[in-house]
Amino acid sequence: MPVWDPSRYLQFSDARARPFLDLIAEVPTNPSTIVDLGCGPGQHTKHLRERWPEALVLGIEASTEMITEAIRENMDGLANYDVADLTEWTPPEPVDLFLSNAVFQWVPDQEVAIERLLPHLNDGGAFAIQVPNNTGAATYRSLNELAEEEPYSQYCGDVRRLPWLAPDFYLNFFAERGFEVNAWESTYLHVLKDKGDDPVFDWISGTGARPFLEALPDELRDEFSEQLKHRLRAAYPARDWGTVLPYRRTFAVAYLPR
Repeated sequence: MPVWDPSRYLQFSDARARPFLDLIAEVPTNPSTIVDLGCGPGQHTKHLRERWPEALVLGIEASTEMITEAIRENMDGLANYDVADLTEWTPPEPVDLFLSNAVFQWVPDQEVAIERLLPHLNDGGAFAIQVPNNTGAATYRSLNELAEEEPYSQYCGDVRRLPWLAPDFYLNFFAERGFEVNAWESTYLHVLKDKGDDPVFDWISGTGARPFLEALPDELRDEFSEQLKHRLRAAYPARDWGTVLPYRRTFAVAYLPR
């Protein structure tokens, strides 16, 4: 599991919040208990509170660094956070809403992980998921191609490549288990400005590129980063008003009919 850097991740917090807001806007239920699976540094709890003012919120996250930041910044008396691996964690009580924002792409056997949690949903409960769906974009092509070159390939060969997760994957998964499902995809055109000379590198170095960077020895990490920056500048040229990063995401909201 990579060591996540909350400050790097939060560098683009406004842009990362947009799909989260779009996801929770489509939840058709009024939950009293919410579990945020992979809550990161807890920056989205405020949005849950705006949407459901009286709900109890529990944030689960495998990264100690992220949870430490979430607890440090927590000003919500109805929210708590805990370090846990969502593939093994079991809620102490039934839950009204499981929510997962940009997490399950990191889980190799996500169907098994989701299946484990479904019996813990209350009647009428919901499961809401958002994952990136842009593995064919220049960001990941540049990253994967560079990682396959020498001298990097001997260190990056075992780094798991993120899967392509289209909406029909979740539609079929949940519908076959008796859920009503709303599944869709959206492409965001993030305009990155006032973020330095390499905003796209900074974006992915806090997420998708992090396992590759951590797999490299210190003496190769800077060289790898500079080569990746060069490729990303060519793929995403800076303009006078910013750098455009298209980002496609998959969404699914599944709920149990009462």
